[in-house]
Amino acid sequence: MKKIAKLARIKVTDQETKSLEGELSSILSWVEQLNEVDTDDVEPLTSVVETTMKKREDVVTDGGYAQRVTKNAPLSEDNFFVVPKVVE
Repeated sequence: MKKIAKLARIKVTDQETKSLEGELSSILSWVEQLNEVDTDDVEPLTSVVETTMKKREDVVTDGGYAQRVTKNAPLSEDNFFVVPKVVE
């Protein structure tokens, strides 16, 4: 328990350690019980409620602000940012 607390970077007293050991053992036992459930014929779910994804048209709805976007740039040219050359 001390090692787990150290890995999780949480401070645990000796008294809390004994209590947490019991809780952790119960959790691990419950997880082992889950392994006994046969899920071979169960489809994976993304939601418990059947829904359809909302779609929007693939069109440009915003833009044309290049001048406003580059307005505060230290250096710009023809509405593009000018940056120093990195690779020679």
